[in-house]
Amino acid sequence: MSLMKQIPLTCSGHTRPVVDLDFSDITPYSYFLISACKDGKPMLRQGDTGDWIGTFEGHKGAVWSATLNNDASKAATGAADFSAKLWDAASGDELHTFAHKHIVKSVQFSPSSDQLLTGSNEKLIRIFDLENYDSEPMVIDGHSGNIKKAIWTADGTTIISAAEDDTVRLWDARSLTEIHKIEFPQSPASIELSKDGRLLLVTHGRFVQFFEMSSFQEIQSVEIPTIVNSASLHHDNKTFVCGGLDFKMYKYDLITGLEIESYGQVHFGPIHCVKFSPDGDLYASGSEDGTLRLWQTDCGKTYGLWKCMDQHVPLCTSASAPN
Repeated sequence: MSLMKQIPLTCSGHTRPVVDLDFSDITPYSYFLISACKDGKPMLRQGDTGDWIGTFEGHKGAVWSATLNNDASKAATGAADFSAKLWDAASGDELHTFAHKHIVKSVQFSPSSDQLLTGSNEKLIRIFDLENYDSEPMVIDGHSGNIKKAIWTADGTTIISAAEDDTVRLWDARSLTEIHKIEFPQSPASIELSKDGRLLLVTHGRFVQFFEMSSFQEIQSVEIPTIVNSASLHHDNKTFVCGGLDFKMYKYDLITGLEIESYGQVHFGPIHCVKFSPDGDLYASGSEDGTLRLWQTDCGKTYGLWKCMDQHVPLCTSASAPN
């Protein structure tokens, strides 16, 4: 563990709980961060500093999900106004609204950015064609509970979904048929694929579990001291971070299942979402307190707004990201 003190950057601006966040891939202009909030105003930020770039205006209800495509040219959001919206991320202009019949809890672009995946409280997963807005979406109907999250695999051939029916399911993206189902003792809170696509991370209750995608066999299950809302795996597949109801951020060793470090008294409400940046040098957290925090993966080096004074002095200063 580094002797440097962890000093997270605070990203203010939202007025209600931050419930989802996403990073773009690395672009010629660095990388970007988008956040979803119950104030109905998703925000775009510079990913490595948290500097505010703009706010997407148009939803008429809490925004539950927000995502960027790989090159950060487009953004998508899902909200309590029964819609998913597509945005031009550079101008902030709304490009299209995809109507639903209930709250949209999950949005994600396909790897090629030509389709949008949504999951809603209709218990349905939809795939919209972004090259033909007026075409009818493909629909996956199989869950018996509200959809919490739906994501693509990196090759775009498989969709993974988590729902309030206590299952995570895998679907063939072409035939829309179920490939596999994993059952849990309670509703999964979040899912994530490792960067190399080999591991599936699932949080439920106090547990963070990991499964091999090739066999769907569980390889690790780690019990956390709190109900976990979200977790994210580092690109090296060796460590993961998570947060939940006790306001604390945790970092764990995936192999041993042992806690590496934890940080309390930073967020002032439950943590709803966490994710590693595309370069793995930081991770972000969003909370009930209406803020995002950016954390260094390894304290002790100059990165973004963190300025290390001296490699022999255990102090690394930071500045809060401006609104």
